[in-house]
Amino acid sequence: MLSKRVIACLDVRDGQVVKGIQFEGLRHAGDPAELAARYNREGIDEVVILDITATLEKRRTMAATVSAVARQIFIPLTVGGGIRSEEDAAAAVEAGADKVSINTAALQNPSLLTLLADRYGSQAVIVAIDAKRDGRGFGVFSHSGTRETGRDAVEWAREATDRGAGEILLTSIDRDGTRQGFHCEMTAAVSDAVPIPVIASGGAGGIDDFVKVFTEGHADAALAASIFHYAESSVRRLKATLRDNGIPVRL
Repeated sequence: MLSKRVIACLDVRDGQVVKGIQFEGLRHAGDPAELAARYNREGIDEVVILDITATLEKRRTMAATVSAVARQIFIPLTVGGGIRSEEDAAAAVEAGADKVSINTAALQNPSLLTLLADRYGSQAVIVAIDAKRDGRGFGVFSHSGTRETGRDAVEWAREATDRGAGEILLTSIDRDGTRQGFHCEMTAAVSDAVPIPVIASGGAGGIDDFVKVFTEGHADAALAASIFHYAESSVRRLKATLRDNGIPVRL
């Protein structure tokens, strides 16, 4: 069995890390480079930078922030937010990104996934899906969770996979920032529908939530922000607990 990954997310606005609840009520959480350096020392597997207002404000992810973080870590770095074209993706890679995460632009122009997969390889292309409960299914939202798309998360995940995405970053808007646990039902629905890795995001409140999303949610990786930013959970202790529960992780 492949090792499960623990990922730290840096939601960035105006060059600073912020965190909110259900994509709203943002509060300051620290400097991106300083937090990334700490996570690198503590044994996090990957870091994701999301410029959460880049798409709304129609601007590129800040290259300076990406470069500052890339200089502090020796683990994979994913960058998302405002990547709308091949040129935007190239700028992120030049700044130090190993992978790019695309959300709104992929929904508007799915062929962009294929274009980037052909240029960088599918392993470098992540499709970010922000979704919330919609009747019996899960509806997809774009523009930082502000616009309904009328698309179903499972169906969109399958299409994105067919178009070249190598990984899915699946965020539950319902659980984001609530610390009520990952949405295991939604994560399992998407994970079981596609052959590529799925990263669970939204709702992590403690170590037990990671155990559940890896076992019940069938996730390949789990991402969190608040519990790491505010030093509420040790990465080493989290990984030790996962191993104690029979979940393979890198130590």
